[in-house]
Amino acid sequence: MKYRTIGTSPDTRREVSVLALGAMWFGSATDEETSFAVLDRYVEAGGNFIDTSDNYAFWADGGQGGQSEELLGRWRRSRGVGDEIVIATKLGARPLAPGTSYVDNPEGLSAKVIREAAERSRERLGVAKLDLLYAHIEDHTVPLRETVEGFGELVAEGTVGLLGVSNHAIWRVERARALAAAAGLPGYEVLQYAHTHLRPRFDVPDGGLFPDGTLGHAGAELISYLRAEPGLTLVAYSPLLKGAYTHPERLPSDFEHPGNPVRLAALRDVARETGATVNQVVLAWQIGAELPIVPLAGVSSVAQLEENLAAVDLELTAEQRARLDAAH
Repeated sequence: MKYRTIGTSPDTRREVSVLALGAMWFGSATDEETSFAVLDRYVEAGGNFIDTSDNYAFWADGGQGGQSEELLGRWRRSRGVGDEIVIATKLGARPLAPGTSYVDNPEGLSAKVIREAAERSRERLGVAKLDLLYAHIEDHTVPLRETVEGFGELVAEGTVGLLGVSNHAIWRVERARALAAAAGLPGYEVLQYAHTHLRPRFDVPDGGLFPDGTLGHAGAELISYLRAEPGLTLVAYSPLLKGAYTHPERLPSDFEHPGNPVRLAALRDVARETGATVNQVVLAWQIGAELPIVPLAGVSSVAQLEENLAAVDLELTAEQRARLDAAH
């Protein structure tokens, strides 16, 4: 395994594996035995960066979520796992009542919710401190200052380490970070957005989390922001497009445009040259990028995990990487 540092403060920064493991479906679609087997193998291979959320997976049973955090808590206790494993979680998008969702009834990002939701996550995970806590989605009903101060209080109290943000407009990320800096508070240091080799269209609805199809994806503005702020890290979710690289029928509609067949052809060429799978090339392209990118890949079997782990040691040549970057 290889590692990189996330965060800049000596008090909160962590060394994490360059491949993060998504636990969205653990405890719901992925049963406990399989989830434990995947987690055990990931740690055995040197992985130490696991991602979840307080609302995973509410849509599986029409509830409010929490299954993933609860399973991770049981796994930690049964294996005697301590703070050597970095577990990231999120708050803000948990439905306030069963049968509702983040669209019509989210918990939001008020100071009260931040404190109470973080406490519930710590209880489910069985940890004294949340290593990395994200603001999951935007909350336009609460002033950004209140959200910033709410997160900052938890860091000051020692119950949260690093702060992150997901699925926010970049101007809101920057404004929140500026408010934090002006107040002498910790700001967001990890950004979690969808990012893969194929590129989405930003002018059509994605049919998913965001009606306008933009806020969840790492577009040119976010990449430019990363270049300007070297202390930030991008955790790239859905790097393998939920299996679309091997099952083209799963390709989301917002990825259907003339540029992507060219990019896919470049991926397949490099896969042939290296003897790797297309999925492995995508992950290696992210892991070895100039910018600090940590792919976050979810799996439902040990076999899928093994394929992903092999990407850590796949070294692309400068020429191959340039070809992948240039394809359009």
